[in-house]
Amino acid sequence: MIKNWFKNIGPGTLVAAAFIGPGTVTICTLAGVNFGFNLLWAMLLSIIATIVLQEMAARLGIISQKGLSEVIREEMKIPFLKHFVTLLILAAIVVGNASYEAGNISGGILGLETIFGKSILNFGDISINLMSSVIGVIAFVLLYIGNYKFLEKALVTLVLVMSVSFLITAIVTKPDIVEILKGLFIPRFPEKSLLTVIGLIGTTVVPYNLFLHASLVKERWNKTEDLKLARKDTIISIILGGLVSMAIIVSAAAIPFGEITNAADLAKGLAPLYGEFAKYFLALGLFAAGITSAITAPLAAAYVAKGCLGWSGGLKSRKFRSVWIIILVLGVVFSSIGIKPIDIIKFAQVANGMLLPIIAGILLWIMNKKSVLGNYINSKTQNIIGFVILAITIFLGAKGILKVFNLI
Repeated sequence: MIKNWFKNIGPGTLVAAAFIGPGTVTICTLAGVNFGFNLLWAMLLSIIATIVLQEMAARLGIISQKGLSEVIREEMKIPFLKHFVTLLILAAIVVGNASYEAGNISGGILGLETIFGKSILNFGDISINLMSSVIGVIAFVLLYIGNYKFLEKALVTLVLVMSVSFLITAIVTKPDIVEILKGLFIPRFPEKSLLTVIGLIGTTVVPYNLFLHASLVKERWNKTEDLKLARKDTIISIILGGLVSMAIIVSAAAIPFGEITNAADLAKGLAPLYGEFAKYFLALGLFAAGITSAITAPLAAAYVAKGCLGWSGGLKSRKFRSVWIIILVLGVVFSSIGIKPIDIIKFAQVANGMLLPIIAGILLWIMNKKSVLGNYINSKTQNIIGFVILAITIFLGAKGILKVFNLI
């Protein structure tokens, strides 16, 4: 059974790899440090919402054999609306992922620096972090090979390393199981926890993963009989990703002292309590989280550009490669010289805040179109759950936008 699952594992794991990036690791760390196990329920809610939406994206990809951006371009008949949504998708995901890529690479750097220390080259007033080049080269080689199966195996391996690293770290802290169960199933809002709750859900239910998943499943599966495998892959992979996020919260909750602002601080905080090996496990997990997101973010952006602009060709086509190369290079440059493109990131956050409810709404609309999905449209239950999730994404999007402009 386990052997068969490993044989059929695939796109779902890449989605898990994409949402467990340095941003997720950081927000989970802060949730654990500041609120203990009290916000685990928010992660459970996020996992359920992600499974529901990603299953829809996977079903769309297998049945239509098209990416989500391609279907949107074909099904939207009103020119103004089509152009607006296409521009919003391109801006939020292509420009957004370019700005977030520096954060992905920086997260991987934190993991390496925790183990090997800093490696900086100084040229006058400019300091260059060599570790970002190492991560950039690894990501470039894996993407440039352009073989889906190879890329899938590499990312699955990294996700397993990341999962084992964070889960062992959580087990080492010997948490109280009863308190964990209370945190999971009894929703609580400790004082000043609302923005952290929004952050936990917002870093798990990610708009670009819907595009990535719909595009990746058709690389792996092309028959309606494959839907069962795709569902199993989606559910298991996202639950595994959710467990990793929960493990980070549990690990962070074990720190009784100190100023913890990110996962690298968490690694240092765990070392005196649980030994140096805890630090190394966490650092390895952080490195894997950074590098998987550094690969999937440019890949998703390239798929979105391809679908929105109607390009032909696959992973090795020149236009497809040019998109992910630009995003990867920008990420390496920004992270290596320590530039934080704050204005671009703010723009990306606003665009993503608008994009998530719009895409969730469009996805629900498409999933009820027999002309696209035939007999594989949503059931009533799937629609009810989908509309509840849509309401949550509208709330999150509004809160995220208000937060960017310091209105809350």
